[in-house]
Amino acid sequence: MKDITAVVGWVVGIQGALGLLGKLFGGDSWGLVHKWWDVPTAGYAVLLVLGAALAFLGERGGRVRSRR
Repeated sequence: MKDITAVVGWVVGIQGALGLLGKLFGGDSWGLVHKWWDVPTAGYAVLLVLGAALAFLGERGGRVRSRR
């Protein structure tokens, strides 16, 4: 389950980063999220932070489990 959490975290984080960078530097969102929803710039920042947290927890959980 931790592996799935890490993968989902990476995907969400990358989509958040692409959307945020696109809004800040390109004027329009990049990635896939903007094709389904109209997300404001702050929403992409939240997706980036949430994705990073999920990826961190998923990766950390995998390392802790392998030590036991």
